[in-house]
Amino acid sequence: MRPWAVPAAALALGLLAGGCAAAPAAPATVLRAGFDTLDGTLPVWPARGGLAGDRAAVAAVSRAVAAWRSPAGDGAYLPASGILWLGTADGARLALVAAAVPGNGASWLVQLSARDSDFTVDRAVEYPDPGYLVYSDVLPVPLASGRHYLTSTRVTRLAGPAGDVSVSDGLSAPVTVPACAPAALTAALRATDSLPQGKAADRMIDLGAGIAAPRYPLVGDDSDTARAALKGLDTCSLGTREGPFGSVERRIAGREEAASMPASWPIDRLASRSLGDVTLGSNPSAELDQLSWRTDSGVMTAVVLRPPTGPPSFSAADRFNPLQSYEFEVGGRTYVALVWRAAPDSSVSVPSETAARLVDRPGLVVVAKPAGEQTYSLVTPDKTYYRSVGG
Repeated sequence: MRPWAVPAAALALGLLAGGCAAAPAAPATVLRAGFDTLDGTLPVWPARGGLAGDRAAVAAVSRAVAAWRSPAGDGAYLPASGILWLGTADGARLALVAAAVPGNGASWLVQLSARDSDFTVDRAVEYPDPGYLVYSDVLPVPLASGRHYLTSTRVTRLAGPAGDVSVSDGLSAPVTVPACAPAALTAALRATDSLPQGKAADRMIDLGAGIAAPRYPLVGDDSDTARAALKGLDTCSLGTREGPFGSVERRIAGREEAASMPASWPIDRLASRSLGDVTLGSNPSAELDQLSWRTDSGVMTAVVLRPPTGPPSFSAADRFNPLQSYEFEVGGRTYVALVWRAAPDSSVSVPSETAARLVDRPGLVVVAKPAGEQTYSLVTPDKTYYRSVGG
């Protein structure tokens, strides 16, 4: 959560209803144009775009957002939502709405377009941080001309992979972003009450233009480690149900919601560490890395095997545990990697009926996946940890 942020409930109390359009089907609540967030005296998300003052357009956007539902079937609470931008872009009318969805305490960026008087929802992505969407300073906007970004008034300069990007009325020029590869993005933030010295480099990674809704494509990268961690990886594959970022489904009201943003979707702190080279069967030696990243559900990890040629292999996500367990496939065969922080007084026990240890060194054991369920254990002076695999 940003240091200048206020609770969502307080935001809701501060929002004012806009004027009603002279239309026969005016919504019960009209969205506010802009959002009541202040950093000192600076309005962070004022109403912007050439149509922000158009009462009929605001009412049309409000009707469309009122009818929209998230994949879990939850609707937006209009009094706690706001239109961040409303105008014309790429030859069509565009609206960008920060929508509060109280059903699961979520915040969505809803993108709408119109070529006549009615707006329709084109795309909606869920902001993964527990804080509210408008606590961020850069928001992704895919249009026909390419990836654009909506910036808060705290942003004084925006740079993409090819250098500085022009910004007009808060909306950037198009930025070339690969479909399924990371692109670095950096914003400079002005000095404010919450940032007295400003911030020269607010770093982010765009996971790619091919990332499908409702997955949010921007990942915080203040540590500047994400690019190295994602080098050579297909970010679209990482986001599938089999990939690290998409493999842990979100549970809402006690049920798994496969269509919603996964619980394993990254927020920030994406990094990797090398587990060393491994040789598995007749496959050539390959580098095994452990990815880690922060999510709304805690820290997640996965392993990535990088062969000298050909695409990498990766496991599903594993919630952080003292003994990590991963399954990954190489050459049509599935392997299990057991990873832990090596210490002189800790060791991993593998059942005698398990296949031979293909890799056995401090902090890493790799075996072929057993046909039936097997339980492995990490023995430490204070506690023994167990993980079961197979079956």
